[in-house]
Amino acid sequence: MTPRIATTAAELRGDAPHGTDGASSPAAGPGAAPRTRAVVMTMGALHEGHAALIRAARRTAGPGGQVVVTVFVNPLQFGAGEDLDRYPRTLEADLAVAGKEGADVLFAPSVDEVYPGGDPQVRLAAGPMGEVLEGASRPGHFDGMLTVVAKLLHLTAPDVAFFGQKDAQQLALVRRMVRDLNFPVTVVGVPTVREEDGLALSSRNVYLSAADRGTALALSRALAAGERAVAHGPDAVLAAARAELDAAAGLRTDYVALVEPEGFTPVSGQRWHGEAVLALAAHVGGTRLIDNVPLRFGTGSDPARPAAADAGGAR
Repeated sequence: MTPRIATTAAELRGDAPHGTDGASSPAAGPGAAPRTRAVVMTMGALHEGHAALIRAARRTAGPGGQVVVTVFVNPLQFGAGEDLDRYPRTLEADLAVAGKEGADVLFAPSVDEVYPGGDPQVRLAAGPMGEVLEGASRPGHFDGMLTVVAKLLHLTAPDVAFFGQKDAQQLALVRRMVRDLNFPVTVVGVPTVREEDGLALSSRNVYLSAADRGTALALSRALAAGERAVAHGPDAVLAAARAELDAAAGLRTDYVALVEPEGFTPVSGQRWHGEAVLALAAHVGGTRLIDNVPLRFGTGSDPARPAAADAGGAR
């Protein structure tokens, strides 16, 4: 099926002529039980990772529910010198992917629609968690991300919102925002989708040359090396991951970190028990890539990854 396209808040609500199936309608008809609305927020250039999010949303919403996919390249989360202008924009292809996976509405607003008065004077602040790792490398990124996520949650009014675990710090921050500010939504994380060779799917992969792509595989190798070292403790995990990245010619490491998954505080030493996230970022050619893997530490525990999709509520 082809999703309905909405480009304004009025169309999204069904107040404008294009709106024949308003995204904010809480029920299927008079006297009907409220239906579940699920949202998947994206910046477009949809790939199989996004498709997995939409499929998860469709399963949760059920045949009587509604799935809304947002496509918006948010200028607030791009810093000076980043790829805002060249970020891939493929709306027609995105519409096809969204429809194939069962989306009902594709909300693709303009910058003026989302920020009608220009750059907003009131923004969300990510706090201490937004200043480490990705936040340290990209100052202000998470403030901009949370600001637009908050706006889109208000506009789409979902019961459930789906985000990829590939952006683990983003996921943790959205969960914290939802909890701290009492958003009435459940946030669900969906596992990272990878190419057959292990490279995590990303819209920025299109920037990689053939040679760069081969170099980029060092990221997934580093994560795998870290997983294999879990039984030897956090320090061994970090050392194994760093060794793989250091051995990759043409790759410039930004960070390698082992953190607990809720506050992204560092994990080290040999006494850590419980879950952690091995996160890394590196530059390959002119492209910056991130990746991560969830781990579990503890005597007698299985070091396998935690459950595939986890619900974090009210993420």
